[in-house]
Amino acid sequence: MTSPDRNAEERNLDEQPGADELEEKLVAEKYAHKLIRKLRIRLADEPGMLARVASAVGEQGGLIGDIVILAIDSHAVERSITVHVDNESHLQTIILRVRSIAGVTVEAVEDDVLKVHENGKLRVESNPRIETLRDLQKVYTPGVASVSQLILKEPQRFRDYTWAGRTVAIVTDGSAVLGLGNIGPRAALPVLEGKALLLDQLADVGCVPILLDTQETDEIVATVGHVAEGFGAVLLEDISAPRCFEIESLLAQKLGVPIFHDDQHGTAVVTLAALINACAATGTELESLRLVISGVGAAGAATAKLLVAAGVSEMICCDRAGAIHEGRTEHMNPVKHELSRLTNRSRASGSLAEMLSGAGAFVGVSSPGLVTGEMVASMSEPRIVFAMANPLPEIMPAEAVAAGACVAMDGRTVNNALAFPGIVRGALDAGATSITDSMKLAAARAIAESAPDGMLLPSVLDRQAHAAVAGAVGQAWEDQG
Repeated sequence: MTSPDRNAEERNLDEQPGADELEEKLVAEKYAHKLIRKLRIRLADEPGMLARVASAVGEQGGLIGDIVILAIDSHAVERSITVHVDNESHLQTIILRVRSIAGVTVEAVEDDVLKVHENGKLRVESNPRIETLRDLQKVYTPGVASVSQLILKEPQRFRDYTWAGRTVAIVTDGSAVLGLGNIGPRAALPVLEGKALLLDQLADVGCVPILLDTQETDEIVATVGHVAEGFGAVLLEDISAPRCFEIESLLAQKLGVPIFHDDQHGTAVVTLAALINACAATGTELESLRLVISGVGAAGAATAKLLVAAGVSEMICCDRAGAIHEGRTEHMNPVKHELSRLTNRSRASGSLAEMLSGAGAFVGVSSPGLVTGEMVASMSEPRIVFAMANPLPEIMPAEAVAAGACVAMDGRTVNNALAFPGIVRGALDAGATSITDSMKLAAARAIAESAPDGMLLPSVLDRQAHAAVAGAVGQAWEDQG
């Protein structure tokens, strides 16, 4: 976690970080949002050469990480130096400066992220192995015919004897990818592969990415409707609002399998889980919390609805035009009209800054830098700040803590990867045909209960937490009959 999420690993949430710790947090957050590259350089074997390189990087505003010796000969030392930079242009400036040093050669620039993605992150693997002719006869002809006949006679056995009971389709048109926007389905595929990797390794769920070369709602619904027959669930990914709401709704009506839009509901579930524990840690009742949400796209709208379902009664949603309320006519759409009926019962109007004054909690799923320290200071206790804009938050958590926030986290910690593996696994195990509010509320409570003492959320890599979510989701489905 970021302040006070990381320090919660070392001490109780009630303890306030000191000035030195806040400075460390600010430095850590400064590193967290930079590009990381490795410079493989060859330096003449002379005193002071490494110091000259370090000074050159620092002069250009770069930050140095790991330094590793790769090779030594009688004339030179080859090293790998990790540098943290703002962007590619900044990197090139640093490389030019390092190359200007006599006795230094930049031999390569390596990107560890690209290396991990070479040839993709996924492959399709078979379960049974074919070693003998008898193996072949069992998995293919003639043996497989008996399985097909069984499914024909007993359609409910389809999930038992095919991959449909443990495999989902993940669908995108690439219109709203991370913080990158409408970059198209091909550029979105690495994101889908990453999500599939998490589903596989955290919840034992197989995943097939499906890229659509259309952004027309009717075409997407029709295409997904045709291919969904072979999957146990459909995950919608990186589809822009407000189309994502309509697409999800139409598919849920059309198909007999769960439809889950993680950008909406995964974010909402993890936000609620963190809020449950933040309230517990600060002695605040969730139901009495005055909360402001910035951003009413997919994540913001779904979060607002789930928080209402969880009992939060005093909530105001804001967009670029300020507070959303009944009677507002500018910059409205059907989703905002629905939120105006569910929230802001006092029909307050004004800017985000005005709405934050006196609020006890802030949830941001909007744009970087929208919130200042002064705005946080204007809030009332307990001052809970979840600034989750991608790729940079509305306010850095350490800055929020410095302004008086008792709890401050960003999107790296309030991460929807804590929700979707267990929710999907639980829905598949239960044979669910939809994802309901009861299942999402159960998932949020399971995540909150899985957090270690002194922390607001468990680790994304905590497989027991994902198993707990799966169990809670399955039980919620069964409880609904």
